[in-house]
Amino acid sequence: MTESDPLGRALTDAARREPLGPAATGAAPPDRAALPDVSARAASAGLLDVAYAELDSAVGRLLLAATPRGLVRVAYVDFSGEDAVLAALAEKVSPRVLAAPRRLDEPRRELEEYLAGGRRRFELALDWRLVRGFGRRVLEATAQVPYGSVSTYKQVAREAGNERASRAAGNALGANPLPIVVPCHRILHSTGGLGGYTGGLERKRMLLQIESGQATLGA
Repeated sequence: MTESDPLGRALTDAARREPLGPAATGAAPPDRAALPDVSARAASAGLLDVAYAELDSAVGRLLLAATPRGLVRVAYVDFSGEDAVLAALAEKVSPRVLAAPRRLDEPRRELEEYLAGGRRRFELALDWRLVRGFGRRVLEATAQVPYGSVSTYKQVAREAGNERASRAAGNALGANPLPIVVPCHRILHSTGGLGGYTGGLERKRMLLQIESGQATLGA
């Protein structure tokens, strides 16, 4: 980053406008929170394509990422690794990835409400670009499974257009880039077994318990 690019100029200007320190003026140190917000300047300069933030939640630390289209990633940090998630976003979406917590205020709020048992439906725009083809159709079918209900790998495979592709449906669910919001935890084996889950089976149980009392097996 140099003074020749917009963000570089913005940050250089901010530094030039920063008051002198206490050693030079005898005044109290400047309020760092009052300095220009880097992520806001990056966005206004067209240098922010993916904003991300973290959430310490009842099911562990989550990394959330969004683009102008909508929420693009929810990741369990202990399973996926923060660096790996950010590297994948930089490769598959855009290298212009920046921590911008305020841009994730609404997803964080809705997730906190859901995990506290106070929300049954997410009202978030989603960016589906990380999934394609059959996998996307599986996840779109999964997104229609209501709160308090469960379905099966076979059923979502059928709704995605190939009833015999239960294994492929399971693979798509295992690679779900938007767990919790796209509720792959509601998909079970036809036998009633939990199957797998991207965040581990204990988390799958926890999410189902949040919704317990209404769960019924889908057709």
